[in-house]
Amino acid sequence: MAKGPDLLYKDYHSDHKFVLTTYSPTGVAITASGTKKGELFIADVNTVLKNKNVTTDIKVDSNSHLFTTITVDEPAPGLKTIFSCKIPDQRSGKFEVQYLHDYAGISTSVGLTANPIVNFSGVVGTNVVALGTDVAFDSQTGNFTKCNAGFSVSNADLIASLTLNDKGETLNASYYHTVRPLTNTAVGGEVSHSFSTNENTITVGTQHSLDPLTTVKARINNFGKASALIQHEWRLKSLITLSGEVDTKALDNSAKFGLALALKP
Repeated sequence: MAKGPDLLYKDYHSDHKFVLTTYSPTGVAITASGTKKGELFIADVNTVLKNKNVTTDIKVDSNSHLFTTITVDEPAPGLKTIFSCKIPDQRSGKFEVQYLHDYAGISTSVGLTANPIVNFSGVVGTNVVALGTDVAFDSQTGNFTKCNAGFSVSNADLIASLTLNDKGETLNASYYHTVRPLTNTAVGGEVSHSFSTNENTITVGTQHSLDPLTTVKARINNFGKASALIQHEWRLKSLITLSGEVDTKALDNSAKFGLALALKP
């Protein structure tokens, strides 16, 4: 259920972000991005090379970390294999196998270490009802580090889901409803309950397209944090986003503003 989280969280920024993507004549995609968070500046350069059914993704960040991901798409029908690693982290190597069927999908990954973390996730269902789980086991400690489960129901204009996360510590319920498809008008909400702290977090939001190239979004939670953004596609695939956040329970505090610029040829 991507539409619900996207409505409530995607593109909301309280920092300054710049992304530039270029494509070479041979099909290599190069993306440079930089983010300024207060006094901290984070940058990275990402290169993606596709050759038949093999995709190589290499990223270097400002902390001198090298991330490499090699994906082989459909060595057999419905199958995908992924190798990833982060240098200089010697324990970051991971091998993953994914299989996608019309009514089911599974993914299994194992760390390339002497005592790896093994992860399994799977989903079964139809375009109306789906049930899934995500489990991770640390073979070194003998403990489950992750255990999540959930289900969702959907139709043409409504998606609802219920998930149990953090090994049963957090219960999340979310809802997304398309009000008017022609203007991309939608409403959504999420309720999260922590059993350990007995605390609830409630977030509601909405979005609406002013025209085919301009979208506005707004959200607020039960702690009084209100946010809004406007996003404009000023040329094909190139976006500028202005966002802001204010604490309605502490109006004396300064509001936060964010700016994101994404450029593609």
